[in-house]
Amino acid sequence: MANILQTLQKGPPVKIDDQARHPGLSPGPPIHHTVQEALVKTITSRIFSCFFSLCGIFWSVPGFVLAADPAATQVPAQIIDTGTTAWMLTSTALVLLMVPGLAMFYGGLVRTKNVLGTMMHSFVAMAIIGVLWTICGYSLAFGKSILGGVAGWSNNYFFLKGIDNSIVNGVPEYVLAMFQGKFAIITPALISGALAERVYFRGYCVFISLWFLIIYCPLCHWVWASDGWLFNFGAAGVIDLAGGLVIHVSAGISALVVAIYLGPRQGYPKNAMQPNNLVMTLMGAGLLWVGWFGFNAGSTVHSGLDTARALTMTQISAASGALTWLIIETMVYRKATALGFVSGILAGLVVITPAAGVVLPYGAMILGAISSVVCYYALRLKTKLGYDDALDCFGIHGVGSGLGVILLSFFIRDSWMAAAATAAGPEGWTAMNQLVVQLTGIGATAVFAGAVTLVICVVVEKTVKFRLDPEKESIGLDYSLHGEHGYGLTQS
Repeated sequence: MANILQTLQKGPPVKIDDQARHPGLSPGPPIHHTVQEALVKTITSRIFSCFFSLCGIFWSVPGFVLAADPAATQVPAQIIDTGTTAWMLTSTALVLLMVPGLAMFYGGLVRTKNVLGTMMHSFVAMAIIGVLWTICGYSLAFGKSILGGVAGWSNNYFFLKGIDNSIVNGVPEYVLAMFQGKFAIITPALISGALAERVYFRGYCVFISLWFLIIYCPLCHWVWASDGWLFNFGAAGVIDLAGGLVIHVSAGISALVVAIYLGPRQGYPKNAMQPNNLVMTLMGAGLLWVGWFGFNAGSTVHSGLDTARALTMTQISAASGALTWLIIETMVYRKATALGFVSGILAGLVVITPAAGVVLPYGAMILGAISSVVCYYALRLKTKLGYDDALDCFGIHGVGSGLGVILLSFFIRDSWMAAAATAAGPEGWTAMNQLVVQLTGIGATAVFAGAVTLVICVVVEKTVKFRLDPEKESIGLDYSLHGEHGYGLTQS
C-alpha cells in the first residue's frame, strides 16, 4: 500500500498560489534508494521496541507494518534546491527559538514563586512533542487520510523511517518534517498560559501529550494535508498560511476550556498578582517577533515572491498592532505600558498568521490595528466574566487569530481571487464565498478543540491529577514541584 500524499490540487490545472493559504507540506512522492530492508527492519525493531507500548493504538490501523511500503520504489534522483533548503533550515531554527521566547514571555508574567514551573511548561514541550512527532505525529498529520479523513497515516512516516532519502520539491523531507515539528511543539505550550500557577507538572505533561495526539494532529491533517477536508473545501480550500486555525484558534479555545475547568488561582481576582519580571517578558516578546518571520515566511516553503510577501505583511501587522495598543492605553490611562506594548505585538502577529500570504500591506495594517482593539476589550471582558485565563492565551491568540481567519476574506489580493474564481468554474468565487469557507474552518476547529479538550481535562484529573492542591499552590510551583527557586530572592 503506497501511503504517499500527492501535491496535485483539486479542479482544473489553475495556479492558485497554494503557499499563500497553507504551508504546502503535504509531501510529494518520496525518493528511496536501494537498501538492505531485512537488516534495516531487524535493527529498527530492536532499537525502538521500548517505544512500541506508546503506540499501541496504531496497531489497529489497517496495513500497519514495520517495513516500508512496497510501492515506495526507486525513482530518479531530484536536485536539491539549496536556496530554499537553506531558508527552510533557518526558518526551522527561528520557529524553535520562539519556544524559549514564549517561556520568557510567560515566565516574566507570573509571580516569583512560579517562574521556573511556568517556563518548564514551554521547555518540556520541546522534549515530549519532539519525541511524539518523530514516532507518529508526522504520520498522523500528513499521512494518507484514514478513519473517514479524521486523521492521516503512512507507514513511511512512522519514526520517519521512510524519508531518509526523500526529496520534496527540492527540499529534503527531513527539513520539512522538522519545520512542521516546531509548530507542533509550540502549540500546546501556548495553552500553558491559561493554566499557569495551578497545575501538577505530571498532569500537564499527560495533558499536552493527549492534546497533541487527539486534537493537534487531526486538525493539522484537515487543514494542511493535501487530502484534508478543509484543505479541499470550496474553490481553493480554507486559507490558513501558518496556523491561525491549527495553532492559535485551537490553542485559544482549549485554553478557555482548561481555565474554566480548573477554576481560578487562589486569591484571584481579589488579590493582585503582579508580574515578577517584565524585562524578561519584553525580551521574550522580541524573540517571538523575530521568530515569527520563520513562522510565517517559512510557511511558504520556498524562497521567492510569496516568501517576501509573507515576511512583509508579518512586520507591518505586528508594528500596527503594537502602535494601536499604545494609542489605546494613552487615551484610556494617559500612560503607555510595556505590558500593553508586547500585548499589541502579539495581537498583530496572531491576526496576520493565517493571512500573510494573501493580503496586501494596507490589509495587514488594518488587520493589526483591528486585532489590537478587539483583543484589548477581550482582556477587559475576561475580568468581568471572572474566568482565570492567567496569561491571556484565549484573549490574544484565540480572539486575535480567529479574527484574522475571518476578516482576511475581505483583503485578499485580486490575483488570488481571480485564480480561485477560475477554479470554481462558471459560478465564480467572491469574498463572501471565501468567508463561508473560513467560517466553516473556524467553527469546526472551535467545536472539535473545545469538546475534546474538556474530555482530556476530565481524564487527566481522574487519573494523574491536574489541579494542584491548595498547599502546593500556595508554596509555588518552583519549590513544591521542582525543588528549586528561580531567583536568589525572597519569594513573593
